Order: sequence, then structure tokens, then C-alpha cells
Amino acid sequence: MGSVSEQPATVVQQDQELLETPDDGSDNFPPTTVPSPIIQSGPEDSPQEALKDPKWTQAMNDEMEALQKNSTWKMTIFPKGKRTVGCRWIYTVKFKADGTIERYKARLVAKGYTQTYGIDYGETFAPVAKINTIRVPLSLAANLNWPLHQFDVKNAFLHGDLEEEVYMDSLQGARWGPILATWCSPRAWFGKFSKSMKDFGYKQSNSDHTLFLKHKKGKVTALIVYVDDMVVTGNDPVEKAALQHHLASEFKMKDLGALKYFLGIEVARSEQGIFLSQRKYILDILTDTGMLASKLADTPMELNHQLGEYPDQVPTNKERYQCLVGKLIYLGHTRPDIAYAVSVVSQFMHAPSEAHMDAVNRILRYLKSSPGRGLMFARHGHLDVEGHTDADWAGSVTDRRSTSGYFTFVGGNLVSWRKYRGMAHGVCELLWIRNLLEELGFKPKHAMQLNCDNKAAIDIAHNPVQHDRTKYVEVDRHFIKEKLEAKIIKVSFVKSEDQLADVLTKAVTGRVFHNSLSKLGIDDIYAPT
Repeated sequence: MGSVSEQPATVVQQDQELLETPDDGSDNFPPTTVPSPIIQSGPEDSPQEALKDPKWTQAMNDEMEALQKNSTWKMTIFPKGKRTVGCRWIYTVKFKADGTIERYKARLVAKGYTQTYGIDYGETFAPVAKINTIRVPLSLAANLNWPLHQFDVKNAFLHGDLEEEVYMDSLQGARWGPILATWCSPRAWFGKFSKSMKDFGYKQSNSDHTLFLKHKKGKVTALIVYVDDMVVTGNDPVEKAALQHHLASEFKMKDLGALKYFLGIEVARSEQGIFLSQRKYILDILTDTGMLASKLADTPMELNHQLGEYPDQVPTNKERYQCLVGKLIYLGHTRPDIAYAVSVVSQFMHAPSEAHMDAVNRILRYLKSSPGRGLMFARHGHLDVEGHTDADWAGSVTDRRSTSGYFTFVGGNLVSWRKYRGMAHGVCELLWIRNLLEELGFKPKHAMQLNCDNKAAIDIAHNPVQHDRTKYVEVDRHFIKEKLEAKIIKVSFVKSEDQLADVLTKAVTGRVFHNSLSKLGIDDIYAPT
């Protein structure tokens, strides 16, 4: 097949409608869903409409050229007893961090959802980098002044070699061989990429299989891959250049230069450190929900809230609620200050009420007060590992369950946080970070410190005697004590007012909340000085 035939060009204007909201402080949502601020759909996936615009025509031609160059399919006689999958065009507009258009992207994909597990395909799992894995090297880069470089693989799924036999109907009715976007394509791509990296001397991390490491003459190079996006850092510029040359010889790569925009996260670097934010993402959500004219909130959740499930609660739009909460969960990658509030509202996704929607609105009003806030990775001159853990006993209104959480720091910078069973999971996170640092070539020199404001919990961790009050946490207690005796961790008492993890387990006063932000490394480089 050749290029897509062009028709007389008629530019299709794609206006982004701005919602006007009366300046009355209202929190009511207009009848709209929330589109992605990073990627927007094209001409409703219609090839006929796309061909009227030269930009989409060029994007389609680029896709056909890539398919042919990678020998993605071959024409074949359809064998009896086989099944085919259909195909369709997918159009997206990708934007930069500043809101300008980066490119028009067209993809011809197979309808993988028509395949049957066990018949048309087997394994499908393909790992993607954990956000914690990304933050740890960022803290190293900030403390050790390592460069951060970004690459993108063009048509990544075309590089994978499918083990299964797949037949696809073309748009013209002919039958083609294997094509991208079947269920197993991500796995095939990651398998081929992993083999290429190992052949070049890189080792796959045991802590996260999407992290590839190479140690050479006392220096280290690390590559993190998230599907087709890659970040390279380390202190070996010669190896980095060799790696770049190797990848370019294996795959069609795009050099994006210094890391500035990754997975929808804006990255700014200065002498002060590395700053991560999702400012554009927040502003787009506020615009699309009509919340730009709403009143500001000082904290993301009302103090002493009574959110729960009640028989007389008034239901709200479930789809809109789930969409918004999903976006807030994604926003949590750089905003740990909303972690507790989002964890609370996410508990009611199955049957949200107007009270739950009001709580979501409050989070949005808080975000409006500080859209530029994010995580600052500063240079602290050390790579010590430290954790904070806290619990709010029987804090749930619905079932009286307790809420626990932890923060972990590497080199003075916050790299992970979670609401979970406090001390034991905090220790597990510290151990995972320790293993990751050792793989990177940085074994902690001191015992990792875990701060807790509960003296009874600290005593139980050190005390080998079992009694009825500890039988439900006996396994956790012995696990913690084992690490204490091995001097891998040390547990220290901190006063409640100094307990950073408080904001993960309960709604706190504005004074306590804002005092915690600077200690957590949450800053706003856009705020007036």
C-alpha cells in the first residue's frame, strides 16, 4: 500500500470551548465531562473528515510509512479455520506543557478487543515504571547534579515481534498479517526492548524491571522506560552517548533533550533543584469544570468531616464523579498535599452523593488557590533514607476502621507516600528503597530512620513479649523487630506536632497543614515572592 490519498484541503478548526461560570462562588458543575489536558481526540476518528485537513493527512501518511518500514504485516491468503480482527484509525492531538500543539498523531490499530484470551493470545502483562522508581533517581540527580535526558521511541509497538499468529482485515477488505495494538503488543515491545538493553550490557533492576542499569569504572548509567518514553541519568557521559547511539541503531528514536515534560508532569530545573508540577493539568481541570470562578479553600478537606455512606444521602452524577476523582488520583503524583482528601472521596466511587461531590469541589477550590504547587527535589548533600509513619485510630465514620500512612525521603527529598497499615508498610517501603539505592551503587551508610509519634507502637516493636493486644499484628511486629536488631532501621519518637505523616491520615487545621508543606518539599515556584 502507498500513502493515504489527499483530497482538497479544508482546514478543520478545533476550538477549545471555555466554560463561562458566573462569579458567584458557586461550586456547581456544568453538564460536561473532563477531557484529558495532555491528549485530545482528533476528528472523531473519521478518515473521511481527517483527509480534508493536510495536517491529519500527513500524520496518516507518516503512520503508513512506519508500518511499511517495520514490515508490520504481509499480504496473505486467509487460511480456513482462522479468525480476523478489524482495524480503525485513531487520531489524537498531543500538547506541550505550555498548551501549544506538539504534533498531530494518527495510528492505524487493530481491534484487539475482539480477540479471545487463550485462543488468539496468551500473556499480555507488560510492566511500566512505578512513579516511586522515577522519583528516587530524581533525588539522586538533584543531590549529585546528574543530567536528565529524555528520549521517545516512535511507533514503539511496531518494534515488537508477536509470537501469536494474527490476521487483520484491512480498510479495503484485504487480509494482512500481524499488526500493532493487539492485546499482546505492549508485552512484545517490552520484551524486545529488554533484550536489546541486556545485549548492550545493561542489567534489569530487581526492584523495578523497567529500570535498566550499567556500572562501568565506578560510574553508573540508569534508564527508566515507561512504554515508549525514556529518561536517562547517571554520572557517565561517555556511556550515555554510547547508549543513545545503540538505541538509535535499534529503534527509531526521537531525542527530546533535557527532561522537561514526562507523563504529563512538568519538570523545571535550576540551581535550587528539580521541581515537578502539574500546573497545566490543574488549570485545565478547573477550566473544564467551570471552577475558575469558585471561592478558594485553604485546605483540601474540611476539618472534622463526617463523610460516609448514609441511607438518606442524595445521589449525584456517578460518571462525572468517577471521572473527576480519577483525575485527582493522577494529580497525586506531584501533590501529596491532597493525598488524604483524595483517598477519602475515592471510597465512594460506587455510590457517590451530593455531599461527596461537595468534598471533591473543595479539593478543586483548594487546587485553585495553588495550581503551581509541586514537589521540589533540592540538593541536601546526603543520601540518607528516612520515613515517617502515623495512624488515625478508628477514624472512619462508616466502619470505624483506622487510617495509617507513611512518607519516605531519600537525600532529604520526598519520594513516596501512601495511606496504609502504618509502621510495617513504612518499613517495607524503606527496604525497597534501600535495595533500589544499592542497585544504583549507593548503599546507605546509616540505619534508616523511621519516625513515629506513638510510644506504645515503638515499645511493641522492641518488646519480644507477646500478649493479647498484639496478637493481630504479631507477624508485623516480628518483621520490624528483625530489622531493628539487624540495625537496618531505627525507630525514633517524634512529637505529634512534628509528625509529617499526620496530613496523610486525617484532616488537620490550616496552620498544621501549611507548616507541613515546606517540610515535605512542597513548593510553588510560580507564587509571587
